Amino acid sequence: MQRYAVLTLGSALLFGAATPALKPIAGAMHPVLLAGLLYLGSFIGLFAARSVRRGQEEARLQRKDLPALVGAIVSGGLLAPVLLVWGLSGLTASAASLLLASEAVLTMLVAAFLFREAVAGRVWVAALLILVAAALLAWTPGTRLPISLHALAVLAACLLWALDNNLTARIALADPFAIAMWKGLAAGAVNTVLGLVLAPSAPGMSWFAALAIGAIGYGASLMLYVLAQRHLGAARTAAHFGTAPFFGAALSVALLGEPLTAVLVAGFAMTAGATWLTLSEHHGHEHTHEAMEHEHRHMHDEHHRHAHQGDEGSEPHSHFHSHAPLRHRHAHFPDLHHRHRH
Repeated sequence: MQRYAVLTLGSALLFGAATPALKPIAGAMHPVLLAGLLYLGSFIGLFAARSVRRGQEEARLQRKDLPALVGAIVSGGLLAPVLLVWGLSGLTASAASLLLASEAVLTMLVAAFLFREAVAGRVWVAALLILVAAALLAWTPGTRLPISLHALAVLAACLLWALDNNLTARIALADPFAIAMWKGLAAGAVNTVLGLVLAPSAPGMSWFAALAIGAIGYGASLMLYVLAQRHLGAARTAAHFGTAPFFGAALSVALLGEPLTAVLVAGFAMTAGATWLTLSEHHGHEHTHEAMEHEHRHMHDEHHRHAHQGDEGSEPHSHFHSHAPLRHRHAHFPDLHHRHRH
């Protein structure tokens, strides 16, 4: 099961790589416009990739998925970036980075207490280790966490992204390309228009760079993130994704010549320990599956023993199917087939 953690680590690597890649163009345009172009780039890249791929049938988004999808787009794609940009305007970069490190832990809190997702103690420890490591990475001498409306705005943005992560996990069985594309299109269009209103800018090479970085660092990263949530749940995916700042820092050292400091090495060590704690988790007990009906990409295994009409195609395939009640014991994570009580 832990092979799906590789998807999250790949997502974190791509997202982390976007930070050093953006440094040459970060000051060339308004941050809201830059955020909009990154999201638009993710949509364009995913649309192109989806147009040429073959034999990867996925379940379509259904009407019942719309509330979660709209909620994720509004919270994580529209409101959170605006709050973040306003919050950043009144904070130092180091203080903002310290506050942004809270997103993974907030995602886990929302998963555990609002959506009742089972989170093991070692996963909580891993998330706290990543939080401390990220704070250590962002801290500079003299930095203190301010208590202000700007700081609350950054924390509110992190909470909205935590809600976005959990809402997306509710619909993770649907086509990850479609989920990521809708997010990119909605957030990209709104933020690009808002950015142009705030600070009109003529198109230039920085626009094309932002779109390209968005296609890989945001689009491909988000698709891998959704695929991981399908198998790991929101909390464990968030714990693994917390490694993103350290991938970005490592690439900055390797590609931009930034110094390798003792603080960075210590942060890497804590992050590696947190990743090991999450990867080495084993959760297995007797549990009951209630009857359910849904559609998603699957292969025939212990959980999928339904009848076929003969036109479903080769496995893995996607079609509407029923699950009969089942009671058994095996290792599992809180994916959408394992949302039972503990």
